[in-house]
Amino acid sequence: MSVRKLKPITPGQRFRVVNGFDAITTDKPEKSLLAPLKKSGGRNSQGKMTIRHRGGGHKRRYRVIDFKRDKQGVEAKVVSIQYDPNRTAFIALVEYKDGEKRYVVAQNGLQVGQKISSGAKAAPEIGNALPLSEIPLGTIISCIELRPGQGAVMARSAGTFAQLMAKDGKFVTIKLPSGETRMILASCLATVGAVSNSDHQLLVSGKAGRSRWLGRRPRTRPVAMNPVDHPMGGGEGRASGGHPRSKNGIPAKGFRTRSKTKDTNRYIIERRKK
Repeated sequence: MSVRKLKPITPGQRFRVVNGFDAITTDKPEKSLLAPLKKSGGRNSQGKMTIRHRGGGHKRRYRVIDFKRDKQGVEAKVVSIQYDPNRTAFIALVEYKDGEKRYVVAQNGLQVGQKISSGAKAAPEIGNALPLSEIPLGTIISCIELRPGQGAVMARSAGTFAQLMAKDGKFVTIKLPSGETRMILASCLATVGAVSNSDHQLLVSGKAGRSRWLGRRPRTRPVAMNPVDHPMGGGEGRASGGHPRSKNGIPAKGFRTRSKTKDTNRYIIERRKK
């Protein structure tokens, strides 16, 4: 994987850094695994705006991803590595021996023609999904379940990974990308290897219009607003705005919003870093 810096032949390209897409092997998605994707523009079922700065953006189609990896004991071959407009990671099209095709999140180092499988009997190799109880200690993992059979919910975005730290009875301890250390049931599935497209963090948009293509609308700084519009608004001249907080008054930049009475707090050994 690599990134490319463009020649500044336009103002928007002067600082732009784009993905080299070295790992991508085809630009044609699998038609049978495409689904329509409707945009909400940040509105709820009543048509009221509940999330600001959303709207517009290029039309997309959803790629149906197999997060559960529930076809166990059947070997699959990687047909291609593809771009997915709905996520930062690349995806892999795999074909099982019985002819069924599925999309999975691609791991770093996954190659076309490689064989992958899932289940307790799979080898702990890149791209294979195994129960956490079957993965050796210290292994780099990603696409981790929180509940058995739920499907991967953690460490799914580009370049992310967790590490298996310890095993104790029916629980294992893993260190998450956020720095949090927590216990998870050993029967939950995880995929061996870090998620692909680790260079995603190096990309630079170069211009505001690119954010609009991705469906992000302009954001007004709270300190530029009036007191009626935001808790940080108002003041004479260029007032700094006091303590940073959201529009609802919840403090930002270091204020912890996780509930102290949440039942799953007992599984967290070490909180994420500030």
